Amino acid sequence: MKAPLSFEQFAKNPTMGVFFLVTLAVGYLYIDNRMNYTDQIDSCTERVLYLEGKIDELSIRLYRSDSVLARTAARLEMLNELSDD
Repeated sequence: MKAPLSFEQFAKNPTMGVFFLVTLAVGYLYIDNRMNYTDQIDSCTERVLYLEGKIDELSIRLYRSDSVLARTAARLEMLNELSDD
């Protein structure tokens, strides 16, 4: 593979050579940064799905607990009324 910039061209115009190298470096860093963000988004998506499942499970448990508490309170109130008579 032939290099896009020969040593003779670099020796004649070092500013353009450095500009070319900087452009390559910036392009690489941009692509690397984009891939890193994509991985982070995928990881966060998996975590969000997991936590939404836990929230649903805990909401069901809370609903059941509230139902049991309401039944228990009603029974206690009824027993208190019966014992007062």
